[in-house]
Amino acid sequence: MADQGNTDGNDMAAVLPDPIVLSYHDSLLRTSDFKLLDNYEWLNDRVIGFAFQYFEKDEFKDFTNDVAFISPEVTQFIKLNCGDELGIFLEPLRLESKKYVFLAVNDNASYTLAGGSHWSLLLFVRSDNAFYHYDSARHRNVKPAKFIAAQIEIFLRTKSKIHFFPADGPQQENSSDCGMYVIASTEYLCNYHFYNKELPMLDVVTAESVESKRKELKDLIQHLKENT
Repeated sequence: MADQGNTDGNDMAAVLPDPIVLSYHDSLLRTSDFKLLDNYEWLNDRVIGFAFQYFEKDEFKDFTNDVAFISPEVTQFIKLNCGDELGIFLEPLRLESKKYVFLAVNDNASYTLAGGSHWSLLLFVRSDNAFYHYDSARHRNVKPAKFIAAQIEIFLRTKSKIHFFPADGPQQENSSDCGMYVIASTEYLCNYHFYNKELPMLDVVTAESVESKRKELKDLIQHLKENT
């Protein structure tokens, strides 16, 4: 399914006041971002970046030494740049020491314009020496995901070439939930690898659970706002 959206928000945000809803570590969410969590809205990089930051700083903070959640903005930079510029961003992440690396992949190929229309999830698992690509639109993003995997492989410092596998992940049932599937799948995979919760992914990440996750994220943002 084709997803619709723009990683830079909607046109109205550039015209109307857009108050800050939450400042959380390196994430800044505004009213326009928060409203994207209403049913069936396409998520931008700021909402996905917030979820990744929450996983890192709160939900899975006990595993900080083992995992890297690379923000959508940095993942986009990885895709569009090469050479020494990549090292400036990636060397501080110490990816060579990480057992797991999560990246949110966007299909935007422009060097100058924000945008894109689909999100997917790329996961590196060191014990398997493999990348797994979870795409809720039947591997639509496999090309950019493979390119990003090739871009970061040298920074993972593995002893042999890393394999790439399109994973059998859950599929979205509408045209806008790809970002939510990235968030829900990331949470599931963290629980699977960190806590050995071995319920089948297709039974856990469903259209119903993704819809519920939208409300959970809104409630979480509101809770953090009221308690920070």
